[in-house]
Amino acid sequence: MTTVAFIRHGETDWNIQKRAQGCMDIPLNEQGLNQANLLAKRFRAEKWDVIYSSPLSRAHQTATAIEKATGLSVITDERLREISFGETEGTTEEERVERWGKDWNKLELGRERNEEADHRWKSVLQEIVLNHENQKVLIVTHGALLVRIYKDLLEDKTDRWYGLNNTSLSVFKHNHIRWSCELFNCQKHLDGAQTI
Repeated sequence: MTTVAFIRHGETDWNIQKRAQGCMDIPLNEQGLNQANLLAKRFRAEKWDVIYSSPLSRAHQTATAIEKATGLSVITDERLREISFGETEGTTEEERVERWGKDWNKLELGRERNEEADHRWKSVLQEIVLNHENQKVLIVTHGALLVRIYKDLLEDKTDRWYGLNNTSLSVFKHNHIRWSCELFNCQKHLDGAQTI
């Protein structure tokens, strides 16, 4: 059985401003760096075998904090990057409505198709499971991509997967046939911690 802990990156200024980040390379803010370090401390007492990360700096900075705490090396994979939001990147919902109307989400606007995003995350996850059979794997990636992953792995297309918190941890297990979720959107590493 392979265990995979999916992690959403720490906070960025654009998270606070509710701007679509997509493939824009927005770094962690001070709070995000603090969250990443608190998350990393959580893994000091646990045994994990490898860390995979999106190359975008907000995810890679989060993974690097874990690397420093655990001694594991980060493997970067382009297929773990966030979904591209095309022309909407850098905008808030209010700005999107102003620019393209209230039905902006029905327009293409250069956004990556769901099928394209699904193809890349499925290919990398399949490789990870094959290469790390019976191991424990950390994957640091992004909110929109994680929602697609969770919906597919658990065959649940409802909206319950939205609202993932920064540095949240969700643990999934693969028993060679199907996936199960053992922990979802957990931020216990931030409980009672000093936040900035």
